[in-house]
Amino acid sequence: MISIHAFILIPILTAFLIPIIGRQFPKLHLGWIVLTVPILLFSFFVSKIPVISADKAITGSVTWIRALDLHFAVYLDGLSLIFTLLITGIGSLVVLYSIFYLSKEKESLSHFYTYLLLFMGAMLGVVLSDNLMVLYLFWELTSISSFLLIAFWFRRKKSRYGAQKSFLITVGGGIAMLVGFIMLQVMTATNSVQEIIAMRDSIQDHELFIPALVLILLGAFTKSAQFPFHIWLPDAMEAPTPVSAYLHSATMVKAGLFLVARFTPVFGGEATWFWLVSGVGIFTMFWGSFTAVRQNDLKALLAYSTISQLGLMMSLFGLGSVALQGGASTDSVIYTQAIFAALFHLVNHATFKGALFMIVGIVDHGVGTRDVRKLGGLLSLMPITFTLSVIGSFSMAGLPPFNGFLSKEMFFTAVLNAREMSIFSMDTWGLLFPIIAWIGSIFTFIYSMFIVFRTFLGPYRRERLEKDPHEAPIGMLLSPIVLCTFVILLFFFPNLLSKYLLAPAMNGIFPTYQNMEGFIPTISAWHGFNLELLMTAGVVILGIVLMNTYRFWNVIYDLFPEKRSLDRGYQWMLAASESGSKKATDRYMTGFLPNYLYYIFGFLLLTVGGTLFLSGSIAFDPSNDASVSLYEGVFVGIMSIAAVGILFAKSRMTATLLNGVLGYSIAVFFVLFRAPDLALTQLVVETVTTVLFLLCFYHLPEWSKEDRSWKVRFPKIVISIGMGALTVLIALSVQGNKLFESISSYFEDSYELAGGRNIVNSILGDFRAFDTMLEVVVLFIAGIGVYTLVKLKSPQGGDKIERK
Repeated sequence: MISIHAFILIPILTAFLIPIIGRQFPKLHLGWIVLTVPILLFSFFVSKIPVISADKAITGSVTWIRALDLHFAVYLDGLSLIFTLLITGIGSLVVLYSIFYLSKEKESLSHFYTYLLLFMGAMLGVVLSDNLMVLYLFWELTSISSFLLIAFWFRRKKSRYGAQKSFLITVGGGIAMLVGFIMLQVMTATNSVQEIIAMRDSIQDHELFIPALVLILLGAFTKSAQFPFHIWLPDAMEAPTPVSAYLHSATMVKAGLFLVARFTPVFGGEATWFWLVSGVGIFTMFWGSFTAVRQNDLKALLAYSTISQLGLMMSLFGLGSVALQGGASTDSVIYTQAIFAALFHLVNHATFKGALFMIVGIVDHGVGTRDVRKLGGLLSLMPITFTLSVIGSFSMAGLPPFNGFLSKEMFFTAVLNAREMSIFSMDTWGLLFPIIAWIGSIFTFIYSMFIVFRTFLGPYRRERLEKDPHEAPIGMLLSPIVLCTFVILLFFFPNLLSKYLLAPAMNGIFPTYQNMEGFIPTISAWHGFNLELLMTAGVVILGIVLMNTYRFWNVIYDLFPEKRSLDRGYQWMLAASESGSKKATDRYMTGFLPNYLYYIFGFLLLTVGGTLFLSGSIAFDPSNDASVSLYEGVFVGIMSIAAVGILFAKSRMTATLLNGVLGYSIAVFFVLFRAPDLALTQLVVETVTTVLFLLCFYHLPEWSKEDRSWKVRFPKIVISIGMGALTVLIALSVQGNKLFESISSYFEDSYELAGGRNIVNSILGDFRAFDTMLEVVVLFIAGIGVYTLVKLKSPQGGDKIERK
């Protein structure tokens, strides 16, 4: 269906129009125009809910590069529909929020909304692409656009650092993922994700199956900030709050979760997949919540809480994947409910975390700081913000009557069910999952309460604040109000979401389970008195105790000093790589041309010459060659004498004239070989070149006497003889090997192909013209770069860029 392709491209195409619109309407806040795009997209995807909920997928394909099996193929099913609704729905609220958060007088809104729309289109491309290579292109476009968004306040050192860090880690993982995709293509001979899923049973024993699995997970883990790659997310909080609310609650960090969910039908049931996804996820959940408690900056706290929540969902995807081990069975349906819980919490997390990011932005906007050591007593001054904060934080803590309580209970059920698994040594290791989950939930409760109590309750200290506290305007409050409304509604009416969105998504992940009873569980707030409820009670009781005694036990964080952290390790690696690169560059970038020629020619001798020798490709068969005439032999001798004479020339004038002898002799060879047009071209080029050389060299001083020591001459002799011999061997080997059919037969029909009776002229004038056109494009791009550098003005005054 071509309309889906269009809706992926609409935000990307609109992004290129934003700068033009901004110039035409300088007094208008661009956010109002941009807002129409996500609303349009959201309306379109909402209209597809009836079709998808009927267990039908919408597909479409546009041919791109047929020879490489690259097609812009889209696949809209229940799984991708959830993500498209989050991308466009949360995107609409974020754009609305940004209208009141970003000032059109102080900020470059055309840049901001261009980057935001590029990211939106890229995310839609990721979740809708059915072609591996197209998915990868959109995947990396999300990294590029998120880099630009995080570095939006690029004059700040921390913004630039955070953008660089997120880019290096996520793009590194993306490259690993690309290699995994290529391995999948090698195994299946297709780039279609759905076709690969259908071939699951035939590729599980392939030698590339496990390497592809690990490499694809590297891409997912880096994008979704799983341990130890989570270190980029806290630094990315230097982005404007609308960016954090969009990228780091509902979209970019969820891309890795989508990738895991999409490829669960391919790799699910494999022990390596299970342990990596569930193990890394559950530890990330604990580590993120444990680290969040020690944070004093509200956005840093939310960053680590996001890491924790992403780990929670990742672990659920891993636990649920075990249901695919050995095929569908009634006994394994219980494990599918872990993935159902992951999908449910994915939606819940987007609502309460998006609202919390916006609330923190409101606090920062209203009082000028996010430091909880300076905050307190804002309840009476910002009552609406306080109410929204309670809803979002209590939902994140897993308390009723909010949607986070429902998915948290399902999380407890899933980790308790993990103890019942009789495979992958879970009968012994399975007990760790509920223990780690419960401890991590206690810390989740603590940091959720810190957001409310440290910000809005306690003593009010005006002297520590940069601004007089005030409630935000209704326009800024509207978006978090909508999200908090969903937080409450999803608690009371969760099965509407289950029926129309979660069930179709589950059918896409477990197509063989659709008709099994209990496959789609009924969501309810009360399940009776059970172990899950007891775990929740323990979380609340112990969480309250630890929260009130925090000053006594926070010394535990001294066991994890900053100087030994993963972040410090990243900084050391970055500094070491820069230092090592500089040392290596200084070794070969000496500023002397002979050294550069040594490197280039030496590399060619080793690689090309070594390949020819080791592969046995050196061949020379003169039996079919034409005989050498007297004239040809004479001119070969003349050229040899001229070439050797250049080595002994004592002036540039003599060397230039001898070089001209070589060129004119080649022209004579063209005449002997009956190519007069080439001979004429060679004569003209050689004449012009010789004249230019003579004019230039006339004004240069005489050659100075060279160093004739063997230490200098020997490397030159070796390189010269080696390159000459290599060139001759390549020419002879090409002459002696015929691996492919000649293309001359194609050009013989030059009149039909290009309307020219002369084959050579047709090749130069028509076929090679494409090459010339691309060369012109390269020059044009270079010209734009030069023009941009010339027009750039150095920052002055308060806009100076912070230096490291």
